Amino acid sequence: MHDPLAWAPIAHLIGLEIQPPAEEGKSEVYLTLDKNHHNPMGLVHGGVISLLADAAMGIAFGRTLFNQYGFATIELKTNFVRPIKSGRLLARAQVVQRGLRIGFVECRITDVRERLIATASCTCSVT
Repeated sequence: MHDPLAWAPIAHLIGLEIQPPAEEGKSEVYLTLDKNHHNPMGLVHGGVISLLADAAMGIAFGRTLFNQYGFATIELKTNFVRPIKSGRLLARAQVVQRGLRIGFVECRITDVRERLIATASCTCSVT
């Protein structure tokens, strides 16, 4: 099954690994970290973690739409729980509420030891 949400150029640039759809309104996205994801202090840049969350939540929301509709993130909030330098992250996102025009999505990002790295939420608008 071709997942058009997995083919965004940014996904390839950053190195996102988007898993096939398991359920409507859910997603799993992996990111293997390297020094290219670091900030000047040698930790993964918060923007990379926010990007991972935004991608996972957008994919979860996009999977609830018919192909003729698009969407946009209109609000994004990320809470950073623990810094990370290397390893592999998993972002799991789930649509919490979906209306005709607006949806609310949540995400948890964990490392391979299932330690919480960040949480995020967003509001999406159907276009």
